Amino acid sequence: MRADLVPDDLWERIAPLLPRTPERRHRYPGRLRVPDRAALAGIMYVLRTGVAWRNVPAEAVGCSGVTAWRRLRDWTEAGVWPRLHAVLLTELRRAGLLDVDDCAVDGSHVRALKRGDHVGPSPVDRGRPGSKHHLIVDRYGTPLALTLTGGNRHDVTQLLPLLNEVPPIRGRRGRLRRKPRRLYADRGYDFDKYRRLLWKRGIKPLIARRGVAHGSGLGKVRWVVERTFAWLHHFKRLRIRYERRADLHLGLLQLACSIVCLRRLRASG
Repeated sequence: MRADLVPDDLWERIAPLLPRTPERRHRYPGRLRVPDRAALAGIMYVLRTGVAWRNVPAEAVGCSGVTAWRRLRDWTEAGVWPRLHAVLLTELRRAGLLDVDDCAVDGSHVRALKRGDHVGPSPVDRGRPGSKHHLIVDRYGTPLALTLTGGNRHDVTQLLPLLNEVPPIRGRRGRLRRKPRRLYADRGYDFDKYRRLLWKRGIKPLIARRGVAHGSGLGKVRWVVERTFAWLHHFKRLRIRYERRADLHLGLLQLACSIVCLRRLRASG
């Protein structure tokens, strides 16, 4: 197994979250189960390189692409990826590296090469099938939550679902944090209805208005969400949606968010 695919600090955090390995039968035990760390290496290889699952080099990675895909399916259905993300967010807050007071939201289109859930005609890609990544980040660009929709869904429809997806973040005394005090967004979120809904939740909306000349100054804070999209799309498997199952594509997105959080922890150490 290539050690660079699954660093020790990543494995130490994810290993306790994995489902318990079933015991082998005494009679007719079958083929020996591939170790979880090798399977994770296969998932990481696909996430980073973007190759098809069938093209994973089993000898170099230590796991076939089919086994890696099956393990991704099992771990996604077991809810491993959001729990890993929540663990890392807690570590970041404990280290003083998370600022949830100021958050920013945005969406990004990706082409979908296969049909499936959350796929729709993309208005920015000549109506070709596509999906949309919706993301909320803190002041430093740390991903807090994301959702996946069809490419024809408007950004503002995911504003409240995004806020609902932010996990309760521990790490300090007092109440758990799961909502910002101020939320920055571009003109795509300029609807008074949603401003009122944000105020009702105790969140101050700082949303650019349509028809107003550029230069509102909100970009000084809001640009971090665009940088985080660039970080996520550095993982080649996320630039185009290949997975037919929406939950598997979302699982890869959540894993990438956890890696971004882990990199921030490494940089602080």
